[in-house]
Amino acid sequence: MPGYDRREFFTGAAMFAAAATAVLLNQSESEGGDPSFMNNVPDPVTSGDELPTFKFELEKSTGKVIGKSSGKEATVKQLPISKGIAGVSMRLEPGAMRELHWHATAAEWALVLEGRVRTTVVSPDGTAETNDFQPGDVWLFPRGHGHMLECLGKEPCHFILIFDNGYFSEFGTFSISDWIGHVSPELLAKNFGVPASTFESFPKKEVYFARGEVPPETPETPLQGLTVPPLTHKYELLSQPPYRTFSGGREWRVDSSNFPISTTITGVVLELEPGAIRELHWHPTADEWQYVIAGDISVTLFGSNARYRVETLHKGDVGYIPQGFGHSLENVGKETCRILIGFNTGHYQTIDLSQWIAANPTNVLATNFSKPSSLFERFPKSDLFITQ
Repeated sequence: MPGYDRREFFTGAAMFAAAATAVLLNQSESEGGDPSFMNNVPDPVTSGDELPTFKFELEKSTGKVIGKSSGKEATVKQLPISKGIAGVSMRLEPGAMRELHWHATAAEWALVLEGRVRTTVVSPDGTAETNDFQPGDVWLFPRGHGHMLECLGKEPCHFILIFDNGYFSEFGTFSISDWIGHVSPELLAKNFGVPASTFESFPKKEVYFARGEVPPETPETPLQGLTVPPLTHKYELLSQPPYRTFSGGREWRVDSSNFPISTTITGVVLELEPGAIRELHWHPTADEWQYVIAGDISVTLFGSNARYRVETLHKGDVGYIPQGFGHSLENVGKETCRILIGFNTGHYQTIDLSQWIAANPTNVLATNFSKPSSLFERFPKSDLFITQ
């Protein structure tokens, strides 16, 4: 090779290949979803002759109960198909707190359904934020950021947590009482600059749900004083007009475009009138996690190779759609249904079947389906999204 050292050439080629791979992986991760499909290794859960169940009756499970506070989770343990997203239904009684903790392997996104919640969160840059939430509000805590959740007021609260890792368990979080309870008083004394006797009566095991007085309506100032984080952790979703409105329903949506800190999770609240459907579609870059807030829905799932499954979800049930799988949601009840939907991406993407059909000439459709071109002139000319 004139002008090149052979070893330098192959070293450079290897470095280029590694860099290209890193770029592709980083791009995939930034878009969300599961990049493991790039390895072309079939998922044993979804590659069988039949599709597995994608439904879990979350609110019928037991979970963790302490006093009148509880947490119920849906992970790959309860719903094996849900490898990309986990969810928790949590209730706190007045005066109860989900103690100071952090999640090492997942970001936390939440929607408040009932009652009021106060949170604190600290970021790696040392800034902290205290926020109060009411029904319809959303919070997002990035992976590894320390936080707490407490019931605010005299009524219990209920919220749904979504985590961007299906293997994450709410009961495997890093809790402050669990950590301090295992460190020697002498080391704690040296760490905080206080006498070792300070820690004699501290809890020796995880508290998880702490209980105390109902917090004051006005939050107290943190020990370090007030600081302002570069991005807020709060978004008021349902107090705003719907993102889109249709004759058969409404959609509220929040992703990184309007909630910049939410770089790995998009949240949607979808309302469907009786008989309406969120049309057949798929998501190119994300898995989908569903929690039925109210009503009854029929969910279809298409997994290629003649595999098709239908599940009916009721209030309190969870559904899960793997990235790229075709699906639809239909209100099969007599009342308006409301569904919380989470995606493990900060940039929402969807391709709807009506949109795909409309994007092709009629002669292409005629050839594909062996039907006259004139038949497809009656099809929609644009995306429907929700229809009845």
